[in-house]
Amino acid sequence: MAGPVRQPLDVVALENYLEQSDLGIARPLDLKQFGFGQSNPTYLITDAISQRFVLRKKPPGEIMSKTAHQVEREHLFLHALEKTDVPVPKVYILCEDPTVIGTAFYVMEFLDGRFITDPYMPGVTAQHRKEMWWDAVRTLVKLHTLDYNRVGLGGVGKHTNFYDRQIRTFIQIARRQSAVVNVKTNIPIGDLPHLEEITKIFKENQPKDRSTIVHGDFKIDNLVFHKTEPKVIGVLDWEMATIGHPLSDIVNLLSPIFQESGPGAPVLRDGSRNTMPGLPSLEESLRWYHESGYEVRPDLDWGIAFAHFRGCVIAQGIAARYVTGQSKSPGAKEWADSLDSRAQIMWETVKKLRESYIRDKKL
Repeated sequence: MAGPVRQPLDVVALENYLEQSDLGIARPLDLKQFGFGQSNPTYLITDAISQRFVLRKKPPGEIMSKTAHQVEREHLFLHALEKTDVPVPKVYILCEDPTVIGTAFYVMEFLDGRFITDPYMPGVTAQHRKEMWWDAVRTLVKLHTLDYNRVGLGGVGKHTNFYDRQIRTFIQIARRQSAVVNVKTNIPIGDLPHLEEITKIFKENQPKDRSTIVHGDFKIDNLVFHKTEPKVIGVLDWEMATIGHPLSDIVNLLSPIFQESGPGAPVLRDGSRNTMPGLPSLEESLRWYHESGYEVRPDLDWGIAFAHFRGCVIAQGIAARYVTGQSKSPGAKEWADSLDSRAQIMWETVKKLRESYIRDKKL
């Protein structure tokens, strides 16, 4: 999944820096860039004796959000989780000096496994599909039941009022991103629809506050599976990790199961209409997760609606990086082109949530 380098970096400077480490890296280095991901550029490093490592760095240029692209946070969480039963790659080096290759970066272990970008897992047997999904949920349970103080993450952020903070943060990001100007048309991206109304709906109907380690983008294509066995051997992409409400991770992981069709679809799947052999139903997945002690079902619709909003803001950010030339990822244009349709689906989902609260109050 690694190919040509789209965002070049100074290989000689990187070689000079890594030569001072105790990794035993041998010059010259061969770099390829992974194609997945829209945030932090990620490279496969192969040295002269065929050792492989992975480098994650911040993107070049101005960072529009202080909460995004935090490779330092990724390194912190990966290091803290190395000795737990949550499978993560080992991290070796964090370089916060931007003069080396232009931005902060870290180097970690390369996990030689399966990277699955399609959550419906075509080409996998029905039995393995079910077991792989089961292990994905089981891995999330492991993460959410860890004592964050015991693993040294108690000092990360605030531990209460997660969704209050999320609402405030994503509203601020959305407003800032709306002002970004397309360098070709000289026209701003513009606001997401109904921001004020959305804020009011989410603030007035929040789930009960909870506090666990939250990955922030827990999904099938951020997991590495064993080459032949149906088990997770690594969880990647920790830049949005924090201490917060587990609902956000649950909804993110299970969205391919509760979405009727296509990205951003708001309709919940009926288990009887699930046509992919071995793909678990929503209820089955929630039963697996119940091992964590959290009964998700009463909060699920709220979590789905908020996930649509959050996903829209993320898509807006990708679009902003694309129209300014900061992102050259193959998928960035597709995200930018889909922003309007995603925003419309998001608003329809939030309206349905509001209508359900109105009905409940009448009853």
